[in-house]
Amino acid sequence: MENKKISRRSFVKKAGIGSAILGAAAVTGGLTSCKSNKTNLEPTGPLGPIPTDKMTYRLNPKTGEKVSLLGYGCMRIPSIDNTSTRESDSAIDQQMWNKLVDYAIEHGVTYFDTSPAYCKGQSEKATGIALARHKRDEYTIATKLSNFAQSTWSREESIKMYRNSFKMLQVDYIDYYLLHSVGNGGMENFESRYLKNGMLDFLLKEREEGRIRNLGFSYHGDVEVFDFLLANHDKYKWDFVQIQMNYLDWKHANELNKRNQDAEYLYNELQKRNIPAVIMEPLLGGRLANVHEHVAQTLKQRKPQNSIASWAFRWVGSFPGVLTVLSGMTYMEHLQDNLRSYCPLEPVTETDMEFLEQTAQMLLKYPTIPCNDCKYCMPCPYGIDIPANLLHYNKCINDGNMPSSKQDPIYKKARKAFLVGYARKISPERMSDHCIGCRHCVPHCPQNIDIPKELRKIDSYYEKLMREEEL
Repeated sequence: MENKKISRRSFVKKAGIGSAILGAAAVTGGLTSCKSNKTNLEPTGPLGPIPTDKMTYRLNPKTGEKVSLLGYGCMRIPSIDNTSTRESDSAIDQQMWNKLVDYAIEHGVTYFDTSPAYCKGQSEKATGIALARHKRDEYTIATKLSNFAQSTWSREESIKMYRNSFKMLQVDYIDYYLLHSVGNGGMENFESRYLKNGMLDFLLKEREEGRIRNLGFSYHGDVEVFDFLLANHDKYKWDFVQIQMNYLDWKHANELNKRNQDAEYLYNELQKRNIPAVIMEPLLGGRLANVHEHVAQTLKQRKPQNSIASWAFRWVGSFPGVLTVLSGMTYMEHLQDNLRSYCPLEPVTETDMEFLEQTAQMLLKYPTIPCNDCKYCMPCPYGIDIPANLLHYNKCINDGNMPSSKQDPIYKKARKAFLVGYARKISPERMSDHCIGCRHCVPHCPQNIDIPKELRKIDSYYEKLMREEEL
């Protein structure tokens, strides 16, 4: 291991990667400056201003209340170093978060989704501060029983987590409450977290007493749990269910990551029971906004003024059983772009549906790793930044920077892009070569990725580029 680390450092020095990084930092003002810090509230350009009175709403069939089709996911709250708190150890930028929340509400967003686990445990508090500045009937809050760790599976610890959410969010009732990430870990995990400790019965009672207005669950992984909960719908009377759904997962989720069922199955099962669907991962962790250049050109040719991401939002918002579509929007321009998709919604046509299925088929040709950057695999016991390794590999695939050999015409350019990007984003002690295959991360991955296998693949490719240079 030590020899490998030394060879990597020697190679980086030999290739001049260190100076390339320093040069890039000098030009851009630091590594974080690639993230935009725009805060203007009046977007300019050919599309003009965003209307404040055109948000598309869906009706909650239980309460009749209007829910904005765009929901604000509070997992990527901005940090004071101008990145997301998912990517940084810096504190939340509460002032900027307040500004984003204000702008969202002004433009009709009503649904805010958080969790005790988001933003290193700070999302609920920051979101509570931002929302408490508004009238309670201007917004709805969704949060979760995120009792992932076995230490929180007891009834006492789970109830403690539940009650703390009220305190952090500064509310006396929660509009939408979820069992978090059911299916991840299978039936045994679900039973321990929610059935054997009596927590599901407790939450059903809380709904009866009005402290929970709507009760549901977010689903990841094992379809046995999903089917069990829907088979018992008459008993539990789910008010909503949160699922992963986008135009790639609709028919191809199993091809991508060996999940048990495609989104088409999940959505249709909810429709059979008239259960509204709350949608997560409409962009697959950003992968449907950062597609291969060839795919991007195809999308832009069809609607030149629209963003790549807007196709995914319009597609998922066009399904009538969708109550709201969640997006984690760190920057003002992300919020503004997504507002354009739903203020108002321009539903996709049948022709558009066929076009996006063809787009999905094109995307399947690029063998990216199905990582959504949820960071549930972290921390790694051996210090590896697992998502950063996987996402850099994916980016190089989408950018066409994966040379197969030195005979490849783009070899020199692509090799430099891969290695420079890798060294820039990930420190040596957090690279893939530190994986020993302990598999501590695997049970926590909602996408069922064989993470050690993928890290070995990345490490092998890195070593291959190094060896070829030496030959």
